[in-house]
Amino acid sequence: MPRIELKTEINANKEIVFDLSRSIDLHKISTEHTNEEAIAGKTSGLIGMNESVTWRARHFGIYQNLTSKITEFERPNYFVDEMQKGAFSEFKHEHHFAELNSGTLMTDFFDYKSPFGILGKLADKLFLKKYMTELLSERNQIVKEFAESEKWKELITE
Repeated sequence: MPRIELKTEINANKEIVFDLSRSIDLHKISTEHTNEEAIAGKTSGLIGMNESVTWRARHFGIYQNLTSKITEFERPNYFVDEMQKGAFSEFKHEHHFAELNSGTLMTDFFDYKSPFGILGKLADKLFLKKYMTELLSERNQIVKEFAESEKWKELITE
């Protein structure tokens, strides 16, 4: 099963970074290029323990639905979302937050299993892991941009 690990240093308070990372509204902003929209479950605001969201997005020219549920949650240190239904055979995305100097180290672990057996494994090697890494990196840059400016106040009230 492929694993993507990303570390992002953010010059902002850990609680703000944590909340931005679970913001449905910020996720929509970070995935505008895939026309991603929340169509069921928690469709705006901050997602929490045992809540789920169904996303509709265009990837590789095909519209897909994916339902993800928060299965672990310890504010402001970590949370985990896991796919309930969607294109992958499975995925688990761990979000970890640690204090770092005057800011936050945000670490993502994204474990997934592609469908279609050997063809899925070939897709992982050829393009899927790179595509998913870029998608997550873009999302993290949006979290960083909002957290390090006053933009976070548009989405989160303290």
